[in-house]
Order: sequence, then structure tokens, then C-alpha cells
Amino acid sequence: MGFPALHSTPVATGAGTPYLTEPGVVVLSVPDVNLSDIRHFLKGFGELGFVEYLDDPTDLPPAEKLVKFAGQLCYMSFGPKRTLNADTSRYLGNIMSSGHGSVLEHANVSMLFYGISRSVTHELVRHRAGFAYSQLSQRYVSGRVLRFVERPEYRGDPELHARFERRIDLLAKEYDEVATVLLARQKLGSELLSAEQKMDERKKVNQAARSALPNEAEAPIVVTANVRAWRHFCEMRANEHAEIEIRALAFKAFLCLRVVTPMLFDDYQVVTLPDGTKAVKTEFRKV
Repeated sequence: MGFPALHSTPVATGAGTPYLTEPGVVVLSVPDVNLSDIRHFLKGFGELGFVEYLDDPTDLPPAEKLVKFAGQLCYMSFGPKRTLNADTSRYLGNIMSSGHGSVLEHANVSMLFYGISRSVTHELVRHRAGFAYSQLSQRYVSGRVLRFVERPEYRGDPELHARFERRIDLLAKEYDEVATVLLARQKLGSELLSAEQKMDERKKVNQAARSALPNEAEAPIVVTANVRAWRHFCEMRANEHAEIEIRALAFKAFLCLRVVTPMLFDDYQVVTLPDGTKAVKTEFRKV
């Protein structure tokens, strides 16, 4: 069984310039949790019966399994009176209602975000604690993979949509022409781009030509964060006060997180905003 994904399909202008109209979200990884090797550790507490912890008949999703073990370790609650896996939702609810979110930091989820503009990633990378990023580099990637992203406000407005398509056609053409001129200068031995080796030519061209690209350029990015950080992201960005473009991304991320870590996101409620977009809210904020 694969991980959840919410895809976005590229379209193109009449001139063939590709663009996307909504974010795509693909879950790449969730924790790979194996508790079998803690048996020796649990046996070391003799007659307390801690080893029974591993014989619980109810299996858990990996993130919940890891978070629950970390939380119960804090109080060494592995004996017969422990919270059983069947009661994990209640156990995690108690953690969240108490604001003890540190145990959620052990579980990481990685996702690919695409169909998002550089405007969105400028906001996204402001989330620092608990996050890691790997983003497309316009310096190293040529215009052959250049795509754009249409803002939500333009999609239902014929004039704004037409302006968007005309604009990205012009920008794609301008980028290609600038890159062509720069590469020709470089091959003639110009010091304009200061490339020291032949292999640097294209990099030097790309880093100069990218100045012609707008915030509407697509900026795919791989994001890894722990569950506590993902909750904060959803609360801040899948929120009625968030900017509309990043709200669409955050809501799709939430939908995927709710599938792979259901008990860690089941306190959220989906709400429909007056403009028809979706947001989430929870009573356990800032866990």
C-alpha cells in the first residue's frame, strides 16, 4: 500500500507554456518504527511485567506507535496498568489537551510539494523549527523544466486568466532569449559570466537568466517535518487568515497527514470559508 498523494495536472497556454492551477502534495515517507528490540530493555525491570507492552494485540500506525512509546517511557508506564494501544486516541488526546507536544517531535513525515509558486515557498520556508527543505534551484536547472503557477484569483476571471497566460508566454520567451544570448557570449569567451570551466557555462547562464522569472514560477520542494511542526504549519496556514495560495497547499498537506497519522490529527475539524475554500481548526492549538 502506497502513501497518499493529491496530484495536480499541468495544462498549457496556446503557445505551449506549461502551468499548474493547484498544488500537488505527495507523501514520501513516514516513520519506520520497530519496537521489537526494546524487549531486552523491558525485561531488565524484572517482575514489573514491562515486557507485556510488546504483546499488545492492537497494532498502531508507525507515527502513533513511536509517539506513544516515547510518552510512556517518560513515566515508565509499561506494566499491566498501562494504557493499551486500543486506548491510544484517548492517551494522545490527554497529551494534546495538556500541551505536552514534545513527544510528537519524534515522528517525521516527508512530502513533495509541487504546483506551488516561489511566492508560496518564500512563506513556507519561514517555518524553521522542526523543518527541513530541499527546493528546486533555478541556478542549476534549465528552462526546459520551467513551469508557472496560476493564482486562485485568476482562474475564475476571464480577463485575469487571459492576462496570466499572455504574461507567462512572454516571460518564458524572454527567459529563453536571455539564456540564449548569455550562452552565446560565454562560448565566444566573454568574461561577462566569469565561468572558470566549461562545465560552469550553463550554471552561469541559468543564474543570470533567472532574474527574468517572476514569483509565478513553479518551485517544487521536498519538506520534512516532525508531527508537532506539521500541526503548527496546519494551524497557521490552513487557517482563514492565511494567504489563499498557501492555505490551499496546507489544507492538502493536512488531508495527507490525517491519512498517515490519523490519531495525531483527528482533533482537527474541516471548515468551509465564505469564499468556498477549506480551512482547519482545533481546540488543542500550539501543542
